[in-house]
Amino acid sequence: MRPPGLAPIIRPMRKLARLVALCLAVAAPARADDVVIFAAASLKTALDALGPGFEAETGHRALVSYAGSSQLARQIEAGAPADLFLSADTAWMDVLEASGRLVPGTRRDLLGNRLVLVAHDADAPPLDLADPAALPERLGTGRLAIALVDAVPAGRYGKAALTALGAWDAVAPRLAETDNVRAALALVATGAAPLGVVYATDAAAEPRVHIVAAFPETSHPPIVYPVALLAGHDTRATRACLAYLQSPAARAIFEGQGFAWLGD
Repeated sequence: MRPPGLAPIIRPMRKLARLVALCLAVAAPARADDVVIFAAASLKTALDALGPGFEAETGHRALVSYAGSSQLARQIEAGAPADLFLSADTAWMDVLEASGRLVPGTRRDLLGNRLVLVAHDADAPPLDLADPAALPERLGTGRLAIALVDAVPAGRYGKAALTALGAWDAVAPRLAETDNVRAALALVATGAAPLGVVYATDAAAEPRVHIVAAFPETSHPPIVYPVALLAGHDTRATRACLAYLQSPAARAIFEGQGFAWLGD
C-alpha cells in the first residue's frame, strides 16, 4: 500500500506526466517513415504528382515544404527539420555544403529548366527580347512580376538575362518582386501584372498565362536543380526518397512537366 503522505505528491506528478506526454505527441513533427523535403516553389506541380508513386513503392510518405530556395536554405541553416533539399540553383546548395549541412556524396544535379516571359493577355503577340526597348514598351504603365532579384534563383536568372539583353536599366524601377517564382506567376495569372519572368515549367502549369518570349540560354547562368540529403537525416527512408527522385518513374513526371533531366 502506498504511504498516505505521498498521495498529494503522486497525483500532481501523474498529471504532469500526462501533460508532458501530450506535449510531446503534439510537438512530434513527423512519423519515422515520413520524409520532409524542402523544395523550390517551381517544383510544386511535379513533386505533388510524384508523391503517390513514392508512397506506393516505398511505403514512406513525402511531406514537401515549398518556398523560394533562398528562404528554405536559411531555414535549414537555422535548424529546420528537413531531410532533403531540392534547390532551384547551385548557389544555395553550395552555401549549405560549405557549412557542412549536406550528407557527403549525396548531392546530385537533378534537373534543368528554361526562363520565359509570360503575359496575362491571351492575345498578346510575341515579344522580341533582342530589342532592348520592346519589353519596357510592352509593359506600359504596368509592372514586371519577378522573384526577388537579389536572393531567389528565378529572380537572379531574370536579372542576369535582362542585363545581358540590355533591358535591365529600363525595367529595374518597374519590378513587382515576390518571395518565389510561383508568386510572380500568380501575379500574371490574375492580371495583377501584365508580364512576368518565370520558368517554362511554371508557364506550362498555369493555363491563365501565355509565353510571349523565351530568354536565350546564353543570357543567364545555366538553370540547375541540385538535390542532397541533409546532415543528421541519413536514414533508410531518406535514401529511398533520394533514389526515387532519380528513378525512371520520377524522370517521366519531371520531363512531362517540361524539366530537362540531368539525373543520369
